[in-house]
Amino acid sequence: MWARGWGVKMYKIATFYEFKPMGVGGILERVRDGLREQMRFHEIRGTMILAEEGFNATVSGPEDSLERFLVEAEVLLGTKFDVKFSLHSEQPFRRVDVKIKPEIVTLKQQVDISKGEGTHVSPTKWNELINSENVFVLDTRNDYEFRTGTFEGAVNPSTERFSELPQFVAANLDPAENKTIAMFCTGGIRCEKFAPYLKGLGFEKVFQLEGGILRYLEEVEPAESLWQGECFVFDTRTSVDHELRKGTERDHSQEKDS
Repeated sequence: MWARGWGVKMYKIATFYEFKPMGVGGILERVRDGLREQMRFHEIRGTMILAEEGFNATVSGPEDSLERFLVEAEVLLGTKFDVKFSLHSEQPFRRVDVKIKPEIVTLKQQVDISKGEGTHVSPTKWNELINSENVFVLDTRNDYEFRTGTFEGAVNPSTERFSELPQFVAANLDPAENKTIAMFCTGGIRCEKFAPYLKGLGFEKVFQLEGGILRYLEEVEPAESLWQGECFVFDTRTSVDHELRKGTERDHSQEKDS
């Protein structure tokens, strides 16, 4: 495929996830095998994680092939994807990787996902929220991701993995004092789990950036943006800039946790 305005042959990258009951008793294994087959057939590479709580994926291929794969994957997963797209001049993934895990994003805490209803803030409303008084802006990502780029005024929890974030909250936040919390992550999935976690702890006003940083960069003009630096991504690009093009960050391919 040739992307308009880029002038070179491009690969299209799709990021999507959903919390939904996925079933037990061999169902996950059958879905995993079907997704692997479709990825290989359509020459798609990337990572897909399946769990009883849902799925999480970032995959890439030529545009036509990717579109055909997404149609087949929606059938296998019984849903309609909410996809965030970006482009790159090379295939950013080295292999087909579809695996079953206990969680699609590892928090190691019991969470009632339904408590996250009403916590989403669109990218166009995000600046207004984080510029408001007495709002604690929490970057839910890991330290190396924060150092690659973050929002103006955001707090770095200095974690090495997502499952450490509850410890940061216990040591630093109080529902009686921190009345309003605005959180964000790369594509939205960590906040989909952590916003309802905080609600379950008694925090009253909890908000999450809908679609994460990637959707913010897609929808908010650079002149209006409060984003600083680049956004870390978990493929060979390592980071993307505000135009969602490959950034300048060094390779973190050996980092272990998302």
